[in-house]
Amino acid sequence: MIKIKNLDYKYEDGTKALENININTNKGNIIGIIGANGSGKSTLFLNIMGILKPRKGFIEYNGKAIEYKKNKLIEYRKKVNIVFQDPDQQLFYPNIYDDIAFSLRNLGVSEEKIKLRVTDALNQVECLDLIDKPVHFLSYGQKKRVAIAGALVMDSKVLLMDEPTSGLDPYMRKEIKNIILEISQRKNVVISSHDMDLIYDICDYIYILNKGRITCQGKPEEVFLDSLILEEASLSKPWLVRIHEKMNGPLFKNEDEFNKFNGE
Repeated sequence: MIKIKNLDYKYEDGTKALENININTNKGNIIGIIGANGSGKSTLFLNIMGILKPRKGFIEYNGKAIEYKKNKLIEYRKKVNIVFQDPDQQLFYPNIYDDIAFSLRNLGVSEEKIKLRVTDALNQVECLDLIDKPVHFLSYGQKKRVAIAGALVMDSKVLLMDEPTSGLDPYMRKEIKNIILEISQRKNVVISSHDMDLIYDICDYIYILNKGRITCQGKPEEVFLDSLILEEASLSKPWLVRIHEKMNGPLFKNEDEFNKFNGE
């Protein structure tokens, strides 16, 4: 879906934020982008969305480079959407229905179709019961779900998710994880996260960003065994990888595999 080729981006003061970035989201259904604070993850996402324009290189969607004319970006963002880390960045209306319907109304979609698509989007995040609830009554976790619904209503083909589980309790992290897995059956999902357990569990392929450069890429089971690369990028290992190394046992991909092996 998305291919990034030799991308460089500099801030207005000349600071280089991204250098020679090459990414292919066709490597799996769920792609992980990981790195410490300041590594360039958010800047990368803003470039993918066409909000920022690279100084060098380009971004392709289905083999065609992004064009930065307003009408072309509108068409592109129907296919590629984003869920920001802070749901309050995406929730503007006091009423949930109107907030999710906003982008469709901007595109001139009929109210009949809007109702169907808003209902479907809320169903996908298991929040249909909140459809008439004021936004300011929502918990943080509920806001996260509604923000995801606001992106899903566009029926895009690629969904970027910036720190989807940050600030959530263990139960809600699990719920969001399951939502992401469900979404990935129909869309290409790209996740940026500091939650290494989540990345290891659900991603098919990952890229490590360190000071604006990709220093490692591959399947999570391979990348998370490279202690030197992780240390240089200030990243920790998932708990399943730590158990594997400490106990010299099998390397399990997720908790279900671990529990089955231990007879639970």
